[in-house]
Amino acid sequence: MNGFLDALGTTGPAPDRAEKMMLYGQFVGSWNLDVIECKDDGTMRRRAGEWHFGWALEGRAVQDVWTVPPRGQREGDAAALSNRYGTTLRVYDPRIDAWHIQWTEPVGQTYLSMTGRAEGNDIVQLGRNAAGQVIRWGFYEIMPDSFLWRGETSADGKTNWKRVVEFRARRK
Repeated sequence: MNGFLDALGTTGPAPDRAEKMMLYGQFVGSWNLDVIECKDDGTMRRRAGEWHFGWALEGRAVQDVWTVPPRGQREGDAAALSNRYGTTLRVYDPRIDAWHIQWTEPVGQTYLSMTGRAEGNDIVQLGRNAAGQVIRWGFYEIMPDSFLWRGETSADGKTNWKRVVEFRARRK
């Protein structure tokens, strides 16, 4: 590795919050994705992707990188092809018993802040997109080797939800 990656990554959660860190820590590792993008006109686009989660910042954060399509299958103009390659930093805040979440996606120039919490067996992240719509990103059907992730928007403030994208993940 190099100095930057050595300083960013670590092998596990910080001891003073290890139990709480497992909400997202359970995803540490690499995943294959089956991605379904839902377009405004009602059509759907299906593609493959990959998602990698790791411990970061002395085990006080979980960071991920996902890419659609997978590395090695990315050719041409990334923006024109709607290729995505971004990272999420998730930091647990014991003062509010929730997670501060920052998503950065430089191809589409998307930057989002959310708050994440467990809701029963699911994990739900809420925030607002650049258009001011409420966004809900969630992890559902969580098993040791698979999960469903869904991205949704609500134009009416959490009453009606529109699915934007869905990932079926399988551990590599």
